[in-house]
Amino acid sequence: MSALIDALRQRLPADRVIIDELRRLAYGTDGSFYRLIPEVVAVANDEAEVRDVIDLARRHGRPVTFRAAGTSLCGQAVTDGVLVLLGEGLATCRIAPDGATVSVGPAIVGAEVNRRLAPLGRKIGPDPASINAAKIGGIAANNSSGMCCGTAQNSYRTLASLRVMLADGTVLDTADAASVAAFRAHHASLLDGLARLADAVRGDVALAERIRTKYKIKNTTGYSLNALVDFTDPIDILAHLMIGSEGTLGFIAEVTYHTVPEYAHKASALVFFPDMESACRAVVGLKQQPVDAVELLDRASLRAVADKPGMPPLLKTLADGATALLIETRAPDAPQLAARIAAVLAELNRHPLIEAPAFTTDPTEIERLWNVRKGTFPAVGAVRKPGTTVIIEDVAVAVPMLAAACLDLQKLFAKHGYFEAIIFGHALEGNVHFVFTQDFGIESEVARYAAFMDDVCAMLVEKYDGSLKAEHGTGRNMAPFVELEWGTQAYGLMKEIKQLFDPEGLLNPGVIINDDPAAHLKHLKPMPAAGQLYAPVDRCIECGFCEPQCPSHGLTLLPRQRIVGWRELSRRDAAGEAPGQLGEDYLYMGLDTCATCGLCATACPVGIETGALTRAVRGEQLSGVARSLGSLAAKHFGATQALARTALKAGHLAEAVIGPKALSRLTGGAWKEGMPRPQPLGRATRSQGDKVVYFPTCAGRMFGADTPEHALSATVIRVLECAGYAPVVPEGVDALCCGQSFASKGMAAEADAKSAQLEAVLRKASDNGKYPIVLDASACSLRMKTYLTERLPVFDLVEFAHDALLPRLMLQKKSDPVLIHLNCSARRMGFEGKFKQLAAACAEQPVLPPEVKCCGFGGDRGFVVPELNAHALRKLEVPAGCCGGYSSNQTCEIGLTNATGLPYRSIVHLLDECSAEAARIATC
Repeated sequence: MSALIDALRQRLPADRVIIDELRRLAYGTDGSFYRLIPEVVAVANDEAEVRDVIDLARRHGRPVTFRAAGTSLCGQAVTDGVLVLLGEGLATCRIAPDGATVSVGPAIVGAEVNRRLAPLGRKIGPDPASINAAKIGGIAANNSSGMCCGTAQNSYRTLASLRVMLADGTVLDTADAASVAAFRAHHASLLDGLARLADAVRGDVALAERIRTKYKIKNTTGYSLNALVDFTDPIDILAHLMIGSEGTLGFIAEVTYHTVPEYAHKASALVFFPDMESACRAVVGLKQQPVDAVELLDRASLRAVADKPGMPPLLKTLADGATALLIETRAPDAPQLAARIAAVLAELNRHPLIEAPAFTTDPTEIERLWNVRKGTFPAVGAVRKPGTTVIIEDVAVAVPMLAAACLDLQKLFAKHGYFEAIIFGHALEGNVHFVFTQDFGIESEVARYAAFMDDVCAMLVEKYDGSLKAEHGTGRNMAPFVELEWGTQAYGLMKEIKQLFDPEGLLNPGVIINDDPAAHLKHLKPMPAAGQLYAPVDRCIECGFCEPQCPSHGLTLLPRQRIVGWRELSRRDAAGEAPGQLGEDYLYMGLDTCATCGLCATACPVGIETGALTRAVRGEQLSGVARSLGSLAAKHFGATQALARTALKAGHLAEAVIGPKALSRLTGGAWKEGMPRPQPLGRATRSQGDKVVYFPTCAGRMFGADTPEHALSATVIRVLECAGYAPVVPEGVDALCCGQSFASKGMAAEADAKSAQLEAVLRKASDNGKYPIVLDASACSLRMKTYLTERLPVFDLVEFAHDALLPRLMLQKKSDPVLIHLNCSARRMGFEGKFKQLAAACAEQPVLPPEVKCCGFGGDRGFVVPELNAHALRKLEVPAGCCGGYSSNQTCEIGLTNATGLPYRSIVHLLDECSAEAARIATC
C-alpha cells in the first residue's frame, strides 16, 4: 500500500478510498475517447475532505483531478494521479424565495436543479444536452451550453457568485464580504497578478478587441480571457476565470446562478431548405427574430434517421444537399406565442423552402420533431463497427460564415474518408457538431484521425477565425491547438493565469495547457469488442447518460462502468489472459449488485440495456447443477411455489419466536420486517358483466397479506367486480409463470418456455384475444408485452385501472399524504402519468418521491443482496402524517415496507379502499 493511500485512509472512511483495479479502471473512463487509470479514487463529501485530499496529494507529489458526473467529452475528467470523486454531500441546492437565484453544489445534476426550480417558472441558463446526467461542477467548470442558452445564458453570463477552493486549500466565497476581505489580505499577490494581466489586455486595444470578438460566438477553447476585459475587480475576474477552467485553477465548491424564465408555451417547426446556403441565410434572418432554438441538420444527418419510427416521410425523398432547420419559439402566454410564430413565419417566407413551414404547439408533435434532432447522434453510433468509437466534435464560426464552414467540413470528410460523418448543431450561435466513427486500435487509423484534425483546425482558424471548442471544453483533446486558435500572445496570458493559480502544476495537468503537440493522440481509450453475449453492448460510447438512473449509483458500479469492466474482461479472454482479481470483483460489483431494472436503457442515446448484459453473463456463468435445478423448477413450477410458501410460513413461525430483527440478521438481511403471509388465491364471484382475464402473478400468489381478503388476487377481483367486470382466472394458475424470475437469472430458454406456456393458457382463457388480459405485477406485464409483441391484448394493472376502472368507480379521496412508488417496469412502459392520475383520483396528497427511481429490489436481489435495496432507498423520506404507500410490484413493496416501516401494497388496494369508503358514504 502506498504512503498516499495510507494517508488518505487516515482522513477518509476506508470505503471512500477506492484502490481496487476494477473501479479504478471504471473511473479511468469519462465521456471522451481517452483513458487514464487513477492511482486512487477519493470520494469527498464536503469541502474539508476536498481540502484534505488536495493537501495529501501535494505532500506526496501527485496530481489531482476533480470528477463530477464524468460526462465531459474531451478527457478533462481522467487522470493517472488522484481522482477526487464528488460525493452526495456536495449535491446541495438552495433556492431564493422568488427563484431569481439558486445556489448549488458541484455534485447535483443540472436537471435536478431545474426540477426544483420548475414550480417557480425558472431554470438555470446553461442547457447542455447532457443535463439529465451532467452535474453542476462540470457544467460550470466547462462553461457547458446547449441548444437554447447561447452566449447570453451560459454559466459565465449568469454567474451571481462563486465559492472556490484554490490549490493551497484557501476558500473564497465571492458573496461573503468577510471572505472576500480575508482573501484580499492573504492572497494579494494573486489578485495583483490578475489585475496586472487585465490592465495589460485593456491597454492593448487590438488584443482586447480580439478577445471581445472571439466571445461573440460560443468559445470554450482555453481559459475565459473575456474576464480580463469584462471586469476590473480582480475578485470578479477570478470568479469568471474559474468558469470554463476545467478543474485546472481550483475546485468549484458552490455556484450561485441568476436563473432565467422557463416559459410553458412553446411551438416548434421542422423547416426544409433546398441547400445548406439557403438554410444558413435563413439563420442570419432568424437571429433577429423571437426564436429560442434553431437546430441545423445536414442531409446526411436527416438520412441517418429517416427510417426510424415516427420520422416525417419527407426525410426519405429529400434531394442531396437538402438541409433542415428545427425551430422553437417560446412565450409566457398563448397570445405572445402566436405573435412570435407569426414573426418567425414572416422571416421564413423570405427564403426558398421545399415546403410551406408549419408550427405545432401539440406537445406530442413537438416531441416527435425534436426526436429527429435527438436521433442523429445515436443513429451514427448504432451502426458503427465493434471496436470503434463515436467522436462528436464541437466548433463555432460567425453565423454569416456558417454555410461555407459546413460545406468545407463536408469536403474534409470526403478527403479523409469519413463518409458516415454528419453535421448538426445550434445554428443560431454558429455552433455545429460533426459526428464520425473512429478506430483507435489501428495505427494507420490514428494517423488518419490526426491528419483530419490538423486540417479541420487549420481550416477553422485560418479561414474563419472560429472556435475549435464551442461548448465541450478544451480538455486533452484540443489542448495542443489552443495556441493555434488564440495566437502566441493570448496563449501566453493563459499560461500566466495557470501559473498564478497553480504554480506547482497540481491541478489537472495536461488539460487546457499542454505543450505536447501530440497530446490529443495519447492515452486513447481501447474499445474492444464485447458483444458476444449481448450485441448492443458494442454500441456503448461510455457517455454516462445512464448513470443517474441506476440504483447501485454510489454502491458499486454503474451501467457504463459495468460495460467498461466487461470490455476489459472480454479483451483478456480474447488475449488468453486470466481475469484476475478484476474478474473476481466483477462478480459482486458487476453482476450481483445489478438490479437489471432496465432504467439505464431509458436514458441511453443508443438504447443499451445493461441489465440484459448482466442477465446474459449470469446465464453464461451458471453451473451445470444450478441450470439443472432451474430447469427442474421451471418444469415443476407449482411444486416449487408450494415449497416457497411453506418456507415463508416457517419464516413467520421463526419470527414469532426470535423476532424480526434477529431473523433478519440470521438470514443476512433476506428476511424483511413486514414480510407478507401466504394466502389462498382469490375467487371470482361474479359471472355477469364484461369479461376480463385476470392472471395473478407469482409474487402475488406467494406473498399474500395478513388476511385472505386483503391478498392481492382477492383485492384485484373485488375491484374488477365492483367496476362491473366478470373476471376469469385461468385454470392451473399455480403452475404458471411469465418467465421473469428465470430471465433475471440468465436462464433465457427456461424463461421463454414459461412465457410460451402462459401465452397458450391466456389465449384459451381470452378466447384467442377477444377479452382483455390483466396482470397484477408491472415486471410481469412488461415481460409478457415484450414477449407477445401484441399477439394478445395484455394490460398492466396500472394501465387497465387508469383506462378502464377509473371511469366506472366511485372513489372517496384520502385526506392524508399517500406515498406512491413508480417501479422501474411501470416507468419503462411509460405509465408515470397514468400512475399519478390513479393516485390523484384516490388521494388529496399523493407523493411520488423524485429522488427514488428503481427501488433496487430487482426481483430477488433484495433478498440475496439486501444492501442494494437499502442503498437505492436511502433518500426516501416519509411525509408527516403518511401511513402507507402503494406501487405495482409485490417484491418492490416488500423492500419499500422494510425501508420505511410503512405498509406498501399494490395501487389496487388504494382503489379498493377508496371505492369501499365511497360506497359506505353513499349508504349513510
